[in-house]
Amino acid sequence: MTISHAVTGDGPDMLLVHAGVADSRMWARQVAELKTSHRVITLDLRGYGETPSAPQYSDAGDVLAVLEELGARDVTAVGASFGGYVVQQVASRRPDLFARLVLICAPTDNVVPDDDLRALWGEEGKLLEAGDVDGATDLTVRRWIGPEAGDEARELLRTMQKRAYDVQLAAGDVDNEEWPVEPEKLTVPVRLITGGHDFRFFADSADYLAERLPTAERIHLPWAGHLPTLERPAEALKLIS
Repeated sequence: MTISHAVTGDGPDMLLVHAGVADSRMWARQVAELKTSHRVITLDLRGYGETPSAPQYSDAGDVLAVLEELGARDVTAVGASFGGYVVQQVASRRPDLFARLVLICAPTDNVVPDDDLRALWGEEGKLLEAGDVDGATDLTVRRWIGPEAGDEARELLRTMQKRAYDVQLAAGDVDNEEWPVEPEKLTVPVRLITGGHDFRFFADSADYLAERLPTAERIHLPWAGHLPTLERPAEALKLIS
């Protein structure tokens, strides 16, 4: 089954892959602008938004299947957080499909999470084990979005994360096959964006990639948390377009 995806506009291909605490709705403000100049491809990874989970799957394989189905070429791929990790996997496997990558607060291989992030994951796990989905959702909204975000953005994040919990908890244990990230194969321009209010792990990941990518641009946003496209949508649009 092809994952749920949408295509809008006309022009060069632009792929937007959502964060692991969100779904494709996080890009709504950017899509409204980008569709005037690009063919914009958005999607929901398995267990998010409109795509159900599955016992076995590959996020990278799903994304590649969508691109191949659409005949996408010379793609600008924008990935936020976990979505940026998926973009790295696909581009490592099929670098010929891509013209440019934009990785926003994205993890990568061979970088160890910091203690604060591990503590957050532990707190989230305890809440979910206790059946407190609302508490875990509140935790996400408190910790995964920066101080510049307005009430509308926070409520959207709450809605997206609650939906993901509902779908994923109902599915139980799953096996997501991940593909290796190979920075030396990512020869197209790559923009690495991080936020000053985010967990250190994501800046460490960007620094690691910047040292290994053939063509990297490093941008650090002192005002941003983990989701700058929700926190300052207009400003973030300039960084990805």
